[in-house]
Amino acid sequence: MTSDLLMIIRQIMDQTELPQEIFIEAIEAALYSAAKRRYGSTQGVSIKIDPETGEIRCYVPKKVVEIMYDFAKEIPVEEALKTNPDAQINEIIEVEVDPKEFGRIEAQTARQILVQKIKEAEREQIYQEYKEREGEIITGVVQRIERGNIILDLERTEGILPFSEVFRPHSYRRGDMLKCFILEVQMTAKGPQVILSRIHPALIHRLFEIEVSEVYDGLVQIKAIARDTGERAKVAVTSVDENIDPVGTCVGVKGSRVQTVVRELEGEKIDLVPWSPDPTTFIANALLQNNVLRVNINEDAQSAEVVVPDDQLSLAIGRRGQNARLAAKLTGWRIDIKSESEASAQLKENIADELFQSPRGLSSHPKGEPEESDITLSEPSEESSASSTNGEIDLLELEGVGPKIAEVLKDSGFLTVEAVAGASLKELLSTPGIGAKTAEKIKRSALQTLNVSET
Repeated sequence: MTSDLLMIIRQIMDQTELPQEIFIEAIEAALYSAAKRRYGSTQGVSIKIDPETGEIRCYVPKKVVEIMYDFAKEIPVEEALKTNPDAQINEIIEVEVDPKEFGRIEAQTARQILVQKIKEAEREQIYQEYKEREGEIITGVVQRIERGNIILDLERTEGILPFSEVFRPHSYRRGDMLKCFILEVQMTAKGPQVILSRIHPALIHRLFEIEVSEVYDGLVQIKAIARDTGERAKVAVTSVDENIDPVGTCVGVKGSRVQTVVRELEGEKIDLVPWSPDPTTFIANALLQNNVLRVNINEDAQSAEVVVPDDQLSLAIGRRGQNARLAAKLTGWRIDIKSESEASAQLKENIADELFQSPRGLSSHPKGEPEESDITLSEPSEESSASSTNGEIDLLELEGVGPKIAEVLKDSGFLTVEAVAGASLKELLSTPGIGAKTAEKIKRSALQTLNVSET
């Protein structure tokens, strides 16, 4: 082998971190290519490399002849007998040759093959290294911007932060250090290509793992994340230890932990939300409203109607609907937010529609009769408040039911609490003098008294 090729091998080994086996395979491939160039074929050619000493031994087949005409393919019988005493004329024997005997062209071919094999091995190693890190965070240094895509130096290779995966607007400059989420690693003709992201929701998850040890250890779990990139994000957290406050843990002392994440996200606000397996509670938490009046769940439609006080409606919806939109994305439920007065009006309208279609409702509410009862509810007397003799719960024990209301209910056929609980709002509204709010209050009280969930 020529001294130039040996020098190239040493330089490459010093500059790369490839294992020795890769170099041995690359050198063998280079020598085989040089041998093919010199002898026309690699058939019968054998190359052995000592991994400890680096000694290279090359064996090629040659024909034993009396008079040699082709040095590359023939060997004089006198020389053959020195290596093999049993050699005979016209016999093909294996002869050891010095790689240094390869000419300039063979050495150049070997050098090209060696460099190519080393580059291929290095690309494959880099690809496997970053492929295993998909879904993790990596820090890169901004090198340049090409057609809106930001190219970052990742030490061993370059990463691409596409235009679609970056905050807009931004003012990144050469030399800026950015933490990015490794979205995908691809092998291309030019080598491994690492696709990065700054807008993926998992970026927040990984940042909290870095800043909050309890999240990294699994004591605090991040259940869901919803983002309006660059503006606001909601993060649902829970704890596997009841003694750990998941929200407070992620916030940190004086907000130190969450503020570190916010700075990395260039000021994007983060709302930490307690996660709950109960969708009603989780939806209320996601809206960040402590005074949600009620949440009505429709599991079949995967939707929820949330009722809030009139003065809290704009806060619950948020600017440009952002709070409601993020809450829906976080919980996975379609959320419809209504004010208390709007929900009450809607309820009355629905009940009125039912009554209009019901013959009993039409006969029970003549035109001009007020919807709400004008009957004054007096305190029950000792005689009337006593339970019935048969052991049933008296109607007077229900919230909103006085002696006169109880009498009206009984006259309409609702003799027991069970009958009231089993009646629909439409049926209760058909009772003279009972309006929508009173009917709803009485039915809810009956259900609670019997420990029955409202359907």
